[in-house]
Formats: sequence, C-alpha cells, structure tokens
Amino acid sequence: MRTDTGQTHRLEDYEPTAYLVPETHLHFDLAPECTVVTARLKIERRDDTVPGTPLHLDGDGLKLRSLLVDGRPVDESDLDVSPDHLALKQPPHPKRFELTIVTELNPAGNTELMGLYLSGGNYCTQCEAQGFRRITYFLDRPDLLSVYTVRIEAPVDDAPVLLSNGNPGSAGTLADGRHFAEWHDPFPKPSYLFALVAGDLGRITDEFTTVSGRKVALAIHVEKGKEERALYAMDALKRSMRWDEETFGCEYDLDVFNIVAVSDFNMGAMENKGLNIFNDKFVLADPDTATDTDYANIEAIIAHEYFHNWTGNRITCRDWFQLCLKEGLTVYRDHEFSADQRSRPVKRIAEVRTLKGHQFPEDAGPLAHPVRPRRYREINNFYTATVYEKGSEVVRMIRTILGPEDFRRGMDLYLKRHDGDAATVEDFVAAFEEASGRDLKQFSLWYHQAGTPNVSVSAAHDARARTFTVTIEQSLAPTPGENRKRLMHIPLAFGLVGPNGGDMAFDDVEGAAVNDGVIHLTKRRQKVVFSGVATRPVLSINRGFSAPVTLSLEQSDADRRFLARHDGDGVARSLVLSALLTEALIGAARNIRGGKQPDFDAGLIALIGELAGDEQLEPAYRALLLTLPSESDTAREMGRGIDPDAIYEAREALTGTIATAHRDLFSGLLKANAPAAAFSPDADSAGRRALANLLADYLSVADGSPALAAERLAAAGNMTDHMAALVTLVHRFAGSRKTGDALAAFEKRFGADPLVMDKWFQVQASAAGPQAVDTVRALMAHPRFQMNNPNRVRALIGTFAGANQTGFHRPDGEGYVLFADAVLKIDRTNPQVAARLATALRSWRSLEPGRREKARRTLARIAASESLSTDLSDIIDRTLA
Repeated sequence: MRTDTGQTHRLEDYEPTAYLVPETHLHFDLAPECTVVTARLKIERRDDTVPGTPLHLDGDGLKLRSLLVDGRPVDESDLDVSPDHLALKQPPHPKRFELTIVTELNPAGNTELMGLYLSGGNYCTQCEAQGFRRITYFLDRPDLLSVYTVRIEAPVDDAPVLLSNGNPGSAGTLADGRHFAEWHDPFPKPSYLFALVAGDLGRITDEFTTVSGRKVALAIHVEKGKEERALYAMDALKRSMRWDEETFGCEYDLDVFNIVAVSDFNMGAMENKGLNIFNDKFVLADPDTATDTDYANIEAIIAHEYFHNWTGNRITCRDWFQLCLKEGLTVYRDHEFSADQRSRPVKRIAEVRTLKGHQFPEDAGPLAHPVRPRRYREINNFYTATVYEKGSEVVRMIRTILGPEDFRRGMDLYLKRHDGDAATVEDFVAAFEEASGRDLKQFSLWYHQAGTPNVSVSAAHDARARTFTVTIEQSLAPTPGENRKRLMHIPLAFGLVGPNGGDMAFDDVEGAAVNDGVIHLTKRRQKVVFSGVATRPVLSINRGFSAPVTLSLEQSDADRRFLARHDGDGVARSLVLSALLTEALIGAARNIRGGKQPDFDAGLIALIGELAGDEQLEPAYRALLLTLPSESDTAREMGRGIDPDAIYEAREALTGTIATAHRDLFSGLLKANAPAAAFSPDADSAGRRALANLLADYLSVADGSPALAAERLAAAGNMTDHMAALVTLVHRFAGSRKTGDALAAFEKRFGADPLVMDKWFQVQASAAGPQAVDTVRALMAHPRFQMNNPNRVRALIGTFAGANQTGFHRPDGEGYVLFADAVLKIDRTNPQVAARLATALRSWRSLEPGRREKARRTLARIAASESLSTDLSDIIDRTLA
C-alpha cells in the first residue's frame, strides 16, 4: 500500500537522466502468485555524466531476487535497495555496461491494477503513468526511450495467447506443458508504453493495407464467446487507420496491431505501442447489449488509442507535465474523426456539454490547474478534463487562429521534426509558429494559466452612421496558486444575423483584428466597429464554441429567441437555447426555494415546440435541443447557495410544462420518427432513436402513467430503446409495479453479463430522491456488485455521486456518509479509483450552508483517516484548501 510521502514534483526541476537505457530485454516466467521477471538492461552513461555517478532506478513494492552488473554479483555495500528504489552507488566506469535485475511479482494480489495483474484469469499490464516500476526497477519516466525485446513463458493450457508490443518473433513449446513467445518493438519507447497480455482469449482478425501498400494483420482479443461483439470495434479501427492517413498523413508502422479487452481496468483504454489494452466496455457491442452511446464511445475510443500511435507513441512527452501534448492533441484528433463519421454539429454540441459539465467546474474549484500543470504530488490525479478536454480545445483554437492550411503545415512539421522525440508544449507551439509565421506567445497562455475566462459582450447599432459596434472585455478570476492573470488571446467566431435569418455583410471593420469570421480578442477591452450595416443585426458570437469561455452577453430575450430559431451556426443556436432554459430553471428553483410556484414564460415553451417540429433539423439535433440542462449544469450556472432539491423540482416542473403544452405535437413526432425495425448503429438511425425516446419520456410525463414506457419496453428490439424505457420507468414511476417488474426482468435476462448489469446499477443509482441512499446501500450488497471492479464501482458509486444531485446531497448528509465509507474502503485496494471518485465533492463550497458544512465534515473525516494513499490524500487536501 502506498502512503503519501509529501513529495511535490515541479516543472522547473526537470533534469535529463544521467544514464540512458538504449535496449531493454525482458523475460517473464508467468505464474499467478510468483511471476519472475528478468530484466537485462543495456545502460549507457551520457557524455556529460561524470564516471561513477550513482545510478538511481525507480521501484514500487518490488521484491528483488538478484542483481548482476556485466554478469557479476554486486557487493552489498555498493547497493541501496528497497521495494521502491534501487541505487547502484558505484557503476562501472566504462560508458556502457549491462544490468541484470530479477524481481518476483504477485499478479493475483495486485488489486491496484497497475503493473502486472490478473484479470479474469488473464495476465495484463497497465504501466501509465508509473506502473512499469511495479514490474522491475527502471528509469520509469517518459523521456527515457528504449528498444524492447520480450520473451514470455507460461503454461500453454492457462495462457495459449502470449502478446507484447511490436512485431512477433520466435514462438514454440517448452517442457512441462509450457510454451513461449518473443516480441520485438523496433521503435524506442518510454516504459509507460510497455504492455503484456497472456491468457486464454478468443479473437477476431482482419487485415489493413496502408497507403504505401504494406499489409497489417489486425486482431481483437476478447473473452471467449464474445468475439462477435468485437466486430464494430474492428470496423472502427479500420476506419480510424484510413482517416489518419487521409487527414494527418499518419501511416501505421508495424506488421501487426492488437487490441485486448479486459474486464478489470482503471482507465478507458491504453495506447501501448502495437498492443492497445481496453476496458471491455469500450470494445464489446451488439444491438442486444449496447446502446447507441456505447457504439459512439467505442468508435471514439478505438480511434483515440490508435491515433496515439503518432501523437503519444512516436512522439511522446518529455515529462508528465506535458501530458496534454499527447492527450489533449489526441482528443482533438478523435473529436475530428467522430465529427467526420457522424454529424459535426451534434458531435460538437456533445463536446461542449462535456467540457461545461466536467472541465468548467474543475476550473472554478479547488482542483483547478493549467492545461500544462507546473507541479503535482500524484500524477494519476492529473488525468483530468482540463488536460484532455480543455487541452483539445486549445488545439482547436490554434486551428481557428491559423486556418486549416497553416494548421496542417504546423502538424506536418511537428510530426516530422519530433518523430522519435520526447517533446514539450513549447516544441509543439514552435512548429505552428514556424509553419505559419505567426507569433503565438500570448496564445500560449492557454497552456499556462488555469481558469475559464469570462467574456463580456455588448452591441449597439447606429442606423444613421450605418455602423454596428461590438464592445468586448475579458477577465479571468484567480485560481489556486494564481492570483494575477495575464490577458489571453481569445478567438471568437461570429456572425451578424439579419432579419431574414442569414448572415449580413459589412463593408469594413475597425478596432480589432478580424479575419475569416473571427474576432481576435487580445486586450482587456476592445471595440469592433462594423461599417456599412444599414439594418440592426443580432450578434451571434463564439460560434462553434470557438473558445472555451463563459459569455456575459447583453442581449434581449427576443434576440436570443430569434437566434435560437435562425442562427446559421448549429452550435451557437443550441447554446443560446440552453442559456434560455437554464435561466428559466434558475428562476424556478429560486421561486421554489422561496416558497413560490415556478412560472415559465409562454414564449419559451412555444419556442420549444417550434424547434421540435422543424423537419429541416436532423433528429439527433432536435433531440439535443429538447434535452433540458441537467441539474448539475443548472447548479453550475447558479453559482452559490445551491439547493439540489429545488433545482430538481424546477426541472421536473419545466419538463411537465413542456410535455403538457406539446402533447399532441410530440405524439405525432413520435410516430413520424420511429427508426427502422432492423437495428443499425449509424448516426441517422441513432438520431431517430434519440428523438423518439426523448419524446416518449415527455409523453409519459404528460400522461402521468407508466403505460407508454412499459409498452415501449416490451416492444424494444435493441438496448437503446430498452434502456430509455427503463430509465423513464425508474426515474418517473419508481413505486409502480411495472417498474419493479421491469427491473426484475432485466436482471433475470442480463444478470450474467457484467457490462449490461452496469446499466441496471446506473439507472437505479441515478434515480432522484431521498430514497437513493438506501437504494445504493442495498445494491452495494447485491451479489452482482464487486467493490474491486472499477466498472462496477463507477456504475454504482460514481453514478450516485456524479449524477444524483438530490440523493448524494441529501440534506441530512447520509449521502456523504455512504460515499465516504465507500471511498475509504476502495482506497485500501485501488487508490486511483478512490481518488477519482473523491472529485465529486470538488464544488462543495457552492452548496447552501447546511449541506456545505456536512460536505466539509465529510472531507475532513476522509482527510483524518489513517494510511490514505497519495492519490486520495492529494485530492482531499486540495479540495479542502
């Protein structure tokens, strides 16, 4: 068990290693409780390293069996060895020497799921960020690149499949029913990209021919009997490979590409060179067990991990402070891939909602940090929405500022110049500056400053002068460790929408840099004067969410409703409607809190009906427009003094008002948008299902009866429709017999499938109300729930804390008690999962006083517990600071 050493790592302290490891030879003799690893390391002293400089290697809970230097034992006086560290005090004076290290591991007892562990009887590794040091003593850091050769030995009956990175080499049988396989990866890589999988797995195979004509053998390995459920993942992989060639010129470089799906995994997936390891929830899918959201996630994550082959593997990070250099950039690439595969505006709206729902609260709370952090105690806690999602937005802004051609030239230069390097954010930005001739120094502050900028906007039209003046001002509030902020370069895409709904032309512009439909805000306050504007336009700004900012826009409700009807930018249109609905919910929640009835504007309710019935809008887009802001989104915009019960009541009231007002319209639309009987995961079919299921939920509310949901559940021919109907029953009609019967039938049908049962846990854990605490406690005792499986924990405990605002924040604090008990228990076996769960309380200061004090006491209770992991104590300490 790791405990907190209190060590803080700082960006400014970076120094290269004194030694290099150009070659790493690993031999694994696999056994569940006694795996022996022999690491033969070719060590090379750097030219500027003084001969005799001690060699320090990282470890984590290791058991050392033996150590040889150039084949000879080492005197104990020359060694400093502990489970977490190995120091060779007097290395040989020759520049190159060989170190042979033999360690003993217990994969069956590795509950942290880092390093080498057993999952469902199969051996698996996870080495990012610092898991390789749990396998052998090593210079376990991303800037130490080595060429790996691996030999794996195991009983053939237990592990007929033996996989590692790179290309396959020799394989054969050994004595005593054992066999071996050798692998060689010709591309130097950091230790965090090492991977090994061994076990009894089924597989599907295919082939891909690269743009240069080279054939690549593809395989996806899964639990036996589930091979057919990997077919969509294989299709997504092949589409990803072709897209990366066509869009970024990135061709695959090995003879094979393997994916393995495992059931116990802390992350979504891992991009190990040539051997991607996935959480099985992001590989397995068929119509009976996976929803449309599952299919879309599989497509995106398969693409994300494959794209890492260049942005992460061929070019890796100099240090962990540069994590966004691979993750933010690769998220941007997978977003673009998904946008090309599906509906671009629908995909972009989903990205913005994720950013606002997860990253904006992070930026506004005690866990705020820059896209490139400057210090950390536990690097696993910086795999955050800021690094991933905001990191992607920063790359997107570079493209917006430079334009597509210069952006592509910059990417080409970066990929060519740094192939085989461990690079930095500065290297990345410099490639775009050189390719475009633009100075991005001010823009680079997006990497270095935490927080979400606020942009205040006002506009005025002068009919006599035929001018339209837009005044824009930026501000950025203090964040932990950053009280003084510098001015940002904020690219704001815009349009001047005329009376007919189209964008108006203008003769000229003064006062700010404006080009290609983008205002470049670089000063505290800027005026932009458009000339030749005879009729007053309505300003549409931050189109496409061109910058991750909050807007304070002086605009009438009439103008905003006009934009919701007519804005040519689908993302901006969605965001303005969302703002109108959020304001309505906030007003209603405040009325409820004050003992008044909620009152909703009839014009807003009518607008919802207009948009729902607009057949020119694709079904998926209309489904997004009709989806009300979540309770957590509303709370975020409300700011302080949050009462989750009042927000929930307000949302239910608005849902009922819309449902009653448009019952007949929705009924007709439901019939018109029924998808084809045969299931297809394509975007159009998924969009029709999304709209139909949302309409059915509204109609169930209007009817006040579970009948429609029960009818749709009985007729459901796929998991998407099945889950939508079940959610309506559980969330709207919790006490009805139909709901109880539906839950029992679901468990009976899918009880043996853990991934599908996760949905069953989720739908109950997210059901609002004070009874949620008792429900979750009961489900924690359910035989299908496993506290040592990250997927089960996230499905139940994570959903309760993250998606059930009324249950988690129950006024008496019992939700917090349940949560703290679970987090502390999980921390004893899997600190990473515990720490990520603990972030659910990052916004505790925004709650109303009663809940706020109970949340504080809960955090203090966790902080005072003995033997907290570094992961968990880091999160709790920062949350309380």
